[in-house]
Amino acid sequence: MLETETVLDRRRLRRSVSFWRAAGIAGLALAAGALVFSGDKLATLSGQKQIARIAIEGTISESRDQLKMLKEIAKAENVSGVLLYVNSPGGTTTGGEALYEGLREISKKKPIVAQFGTVAASAGYIVGLGTDHIVARGNTITGSVGVIVQWPEFVQLLDKVGVKVNEVKSGPLKASPSPFETLDEGGRKVAEGMVSDGFKWFLSLVEQRRGVKPADIPGLTDGRIFSGREALEAKLIDEIGGEDEAVAWLKDVKKIDQDAELVDWKPESSSGTFGFGAMAVDLTGKMFGAGAGQIAQALFGERSIGLDGLLSVWHPSDK
Repeated sequence: MLETETVLDRRRLRRSVSFWRAAGIAGLALAAGALVFSGDKLATLSGQKQIARIAIEGTISESRDQLKMLKEIAKAENVSGVLLYVNSPGGTTTGGEALYEGLREISKKKPIVAQFGTVAASAGYIVGLGTDHIVARGNTITGSVGVIVQWPEFVQLLDKVGVKVNEVKSGPLKASPSPFETLDEGGRKVAEGMVSDGFKWFLSLVEQRRGVKPADIPGLTDGRIFSGREALEAKLIDEIGGEDEAVAWLKDVKKIDQDAELVDWKPESSSGTFGFGAMAVDLTGKMFGAGAGQIAQALFGERSIGLDGLLSVWHPSDK
């Protein structure tokens, strides 16, 4: 009898251990799934009606991951509407164009409202034009309609240190303008032509999407910035407010599901700035203080070599 009880006890213990082992594995699997699936994916799997909230922050550039996410939102049947939060001084004109087109594709299937944060200027404003309704704070910085192309010129510096750059090119306008040669009239005309073409495109977006004549708004064609209140008066935005007002527009005006909840959508993968310029700025600031860091930012930061192509970006003067 004693041996029988011992055997039974061992079997019960073995079954108990097996149960808790299986429960532990299941728990680990659920935790791993929560890490793999972000909030937007989990909400999509659950089938709950939602308002997809997208954040466009910092410097804008073309991102394949971001554009892929916009396509997924357009296809998601449980997404009733989209809230686009913009807090950006701008970036590349191409990046703004790509986001604008992605948002217009979504708008064919579901309403989109933009909520402007502290600043939504230049390419940030281009992104806002891709939505159906724009809400901004009274003191939001917006506008700055325009295009710019910048490049450093190292000719005098290279002369002083005794460095000469040799080149053989197929034509006088190849790789012009260049930081390694003095700007000539031909190179200037090329740059001016590209800026002019991009500016006309930007103005056409404002006229088409906002129903205004840019020339009739004082300072708009000069690239000035506007406060939210000024932008409302100029019809560059539709409403003063924040997230609550943006959500209310979706639910009350566009009549989406009243029970739809805000769900954050993020690109599956995103890469930060880890290039030589970013490392140089960070290291200089840590070693020699904030002043030296600002000098490094001017030399290596985004405004000089971090962004390529035409820019539509606003920043306050350093003076």
